[in-house]
Amino acid sequence: MSKKQNIEKSEPQHNPFYFGKKNYQLMLVGLALILAGFLLMLGPDANTVDGKLDPNAWNEDIFSIRRIRIAPLLVIAGFVVQVFAILKRNK
Repeated sequence: MSKKQNIEKSEPQHNPFYFGKKNYQLMLVGLALILAGFLLMLGPDANTVDGKLDPNAWNEDIFSIRRIRIAPLLVIAGFVVQVFAILKRNK
């Protein structure tokens, strides 16, 4: 009788999870960007002076660069990072 050698074939290990560690890290970065954008949008509204509603007052802070340019860009960047994290293939 001839002896057969047991040759183990190396099968690639199948990961049961679709997302890998890098995907989750990117998702957390995207979530942090979205949260930072919404926090930068916070502030008093147009008719609030010193925390009290005054219909005769006008608050110019609602048109600040922080609230109308930077914060929305951070939110959009956060959503772009989220989409990239979802579509990125796990190696």
